[in-house]
Amino acid sequence: MPDEVLLMSSDQGQGSNPKKSKPGRQNEPSGPGGPQPNRPRRPLMTWVILFALVALVWVVAVGSNDTTTQVDLNEFKTLVENKDVELGSVSVSAIELLATLKEGTTGYPLENGEPARVSVEIAAGGLPFVLAELKGLGIAFEMHKSDSTWMQLLIGFGPILLVFIIIWFFILRSMQNAGGGPGGMLSNFGKSRHRVQTKDTVKVSFRDVAGVQEAKEEVQELVTFLKDPKRFQRLGGRIPRGVLLEGLPGCGKTLLAKAIAGEADVPFFSISGSDFVEMFVGVGASRVRDLFKQAKENCPCIIFLDEIDAVGRRRGGGSATGGHDEREQTLNAILVEMDGFDATDQVIVVAATNRADVLDPALTRPGRFDRTVSVPLPDLEGRAQILAVHARKVKTGPDVDLVRLGRGTPMFSGADLAAMINEAAIIATMADKDFVEMSDLEEARDKVRWGRARRSHKVEEEDRVATAYHEAGHAVVQSLLEDADPLHKVTIIPRGNAGGATFSLPEKDRHGYGRKYIEATLRVLCGGRIAEEKKTGDTSSGASMDIKMATQYARAMVLEWGMSDRVGFVNYSGSDHREMMIMPEKEYSDETAKVIDEEIRKIVDAAYDECTRLVDTHWEQLVAVAEALLKYETLSCDDVDKLMRGERIEKPTVAELLSAEAAKSTLPPPATKTKKDSGGDLPGIMPSPA
Repeated sequence: MPDEVLLMSSDQGQGSNPKKSKPGRQNEPSGPGGPQPNRPRRPLMTWVILFALVALVWVVAVGSNDTTTQVDLNEFKTLVENKDVELGSVSVSAIELLATLKEGTTGYPLENGEPARVSVEIAAGGLPFVLAELKGLGIAFEMHKSDSTWMQLLIGFGPILLVFIIIWFFILRSMQNAGGGPGGMLSNFGKSRHRVQTKDTVKVSFRDVAGVQEAKEEVQELVTFLKDPKRFQRLGGRIPRGVLLEGLPGCGKTLLAKAIAGEADVPFFSISGSDFVEMFVGVGASRVRDLFKQAKENCPCIIFLDEIDAVGRRRGGGSATGGHDEREQTLNAILVEMDGFDATDQVIVVAATNRADVLDPALTRPGRFDRTVSVPLPDLEGRAQILAVHARKVKTGPDVDLVRLGRGTPMFSGADLAAMINEAAIIATMADKDFVEMSDLEEARDKVRWGRARRSHKVEEEDRVATAYHEAGHAVVQSLLEDADPLHKVTIIPRGNAGGATFSLPEKDRHGYGRKYIEATLRVLCGGRIAEEKKTGDTSSGASMDIKMATQYARAMVLEWGMSDRVGFVNYSGSDHREMMIMPEKEYSDETAKVIDEEIRKIVDAAYDECTRLVDTHWEQLVAVAEALLKYETLSCDDVDKLMRGERIEKPTVAELLSAEAAKSTLPPPATKTKKDSGGDLPGIMPSPA
């Protein structure tokens, strides 16, 4: 159920608002000269394969140089008798006899250009017998010590071991690099991945925070305590253990944390809740302990846990098996660390979430998070202050009215307003303007909420007429009803997924809904379908969003707000079951469900009948507005008021504006005048129909 209706839109397309994506964050390494380019690295496997090939070539080369032929003792004696053995080349060891043959020995050709060598294996204990044979043959020989068994094994298996050692070295080194430090990957899994910020590295201060005055005052007390703790301890007060920032996305929770880091002259440890959770059970708890250990060593300091609902969800819920063990262990570690501070530890935990309803009660109790600071959507004054903060960064024209712009942006968050100012600056830049005008800000507002205007979109004339009467029905009914929001403008230019839109300009922020306002809103929602059907004699899917919103309002009136006489002062909407895997059964009987359906239908039918009467009574005025929309495409509230009074509006049509722009582009630029000296409108700029 929407809290506020900013614009009454007819979605002639699919009927859905475009979703906005939140920009991500990136931390790029930088040095004295700015970001350093990444140096190309040779892949690990390339080095491994290269060293393996070198070792293999070495083994083959060593093996190929060995020209020794194994013979027995009788064959060796034959070679001696034939005088084929080179004199002085015989050497004897405990295990073999080696000798070099002469060149041209029959059966032993030269190998690699060198004479062949023969070897006689000596069995264990056979050395005296071989020596006696050599003495009998009269052969001179030399005795030398044989290589040990270990040396032979090393020579045989050394290359293979070398390859394995090289592979293991590179794998171990890659694991250390993956671990992010000399401790290796496994030892660094339990290290906290927080970022430490100081007053010098953060350029955000409380001066940049606007629209959330009460929340800003609460966190300012933390900075005051850290700067002067004795001032609070004088009366026996103690430092808050934790502060929970709760609010809708884009309202400024992270901005408040950045302001704390920019104002407090203490270390600021920031980490996201998702950084604790890993695929290995126990890693999150280890990181929590490491984070708080480093914080205590650097106290006084502040720990900021962004999106704490990632690990702080209620235990025992959310799944049929009782929850995720890793997440629960991480939460238990946070609970123990927050409640285990010494009285002298000046460590403050600041957490942010937009789902405070799913947090575990043990986490939000006093003693852990002593304060829950609400960061709501800004009101009218807050929006004007936020716009003023962001408008300092852009050049604005004299016609810019930030208060009026704040009135036209109800339910906008601080992030929406910042994006709107940025979009307005881009629009003005693309139009070659010297400053941002009010029309640029209004176009940026519509673009942020509804999407870019599709002016080049080709629409059939039949659909264009149906859209014009549909939007005219909304605009006329909204102008006639005093309890509805004032009309701002109406257009049939497609924007986003909507074929046209009727924009309202609320006079004030609504924190509650009165019955008169809801009934007037229901009639405005019905006006588009009724006018379109009366003109074309057919119904279309263009009223799908109107029907959805009307049904939501009527259902809330019956189930939640007690605005039905038959149902009475009873709430039948039930509790929030978004965290349940299976939706529970209805908490009321079938008879009550039938009464509820009848009351919802009765409220919607009454609004439809009353709106039909208004459209029939003011049909001529509605036709005048619709025909003007077909001609001009966009009408302001003043234009609609003139048409309903029977007056005519005189302003250039879209075709005339395009023709004038085309004529200007063909003329040569003036030689003596400039934009600043002309004193009139900036040349080359097409006036916006909006």
